[in-house]
Amino acid sequence: MKKYDKLTFVSRSDTCRAPMAEALMQDNLLLEDIISDSRGMIVLFPEPINPKAEEILVQNGLTMQEHQARPLTKDDFDSRTLIFTMEAAQKQKILEEYADAAINVYSLAEYCGETGDVESPLGKDLPEYGACFQRLKDLTEKLAAMIREENQ
Repeated sequence: MKKYDKLTFVSRSDTCRAPMAEALMQDNLLLEDIISDSRGMIVLFPEPINPKAEEILVQNGLTMQEHQARPLTKDDFDSRTLIFTMEAAQKQKILEEYADAAINVYSLAEYCGETGDVESPLGKDLPEYGACFQRLKDLTEKLAAMIREENQ
């Protein structure tokens, strides 16, 4: 029986890491009945995905060209949604800011049994975006396998 209906990836601005994780998960999960999306902790207006992040996605056969950043809100939390942050500090901030609503909140690495954050490549060169993509790819592949196993 399916435990979760939705996976939400959270990054600082929802313009780089979280949309890349969303695209990877949509590509890897192969479970049509689980929604993957992304949110930002600080989103002042709907921005598109970072051009370098999109370039890395395209190089890997994916795209988030139509993506628009959206803020994390209290309504994003429920018992059938997993929330994944890119950094442990983001998880802690969410637990503090949404203390009355926050459930099922994990750093992506933590949930996958690994340590360390998914570091932001913002302001860096394309190879750093590629390294971030690879880290997200490794983690989302592990996450997809875990969710498939949980649902069997």
